[in-house]
Amino acid sequence: MKQLTKAEEEIMQILWQLKKANVAGIIEEMPEPKPAYNTVSTIVRILETKGFVDHEKQGKGYLYYPLVEKETYSNQSMNKLMDNYFNGSFKSMVSFFMKKNDLDTKELESILKEINKKDS
Repeated sequence: MKQLTKAEEEIMQILWQLKKANVAGIIEEMPEPKPAYNTVSTIVRILETKGFVDHEKQGKGYLYYPLVEKETYSNQSMNKLMDNYFNGSFKSMVSFFMKKNDLDTKELESILKEINKKDS
């Protein structure tokens, strides 16, 4: 799966949230200053080329929708981050984020409880 640029990822976040949207609907959800219509339209077409987005005809325009689920992309991105920066070691990655965010043992225990709930 290809990596997304920051701009592409921003649009994907909006499409994952809205499920389907035209370019104007995507722009409406973007923060100020809003990008130009043509800019967003171009990025959406690039996302189509990369296989992340497809469209269906609606009137004179198109409704765009994600082909890749957010969770699938998130998992792939986290794995790439872990491989590129932590030599594929989940333990090293977690240790880094614990130190960087100054987590104490109670917070770590809380995280472990959440993980254990999902495994049950």
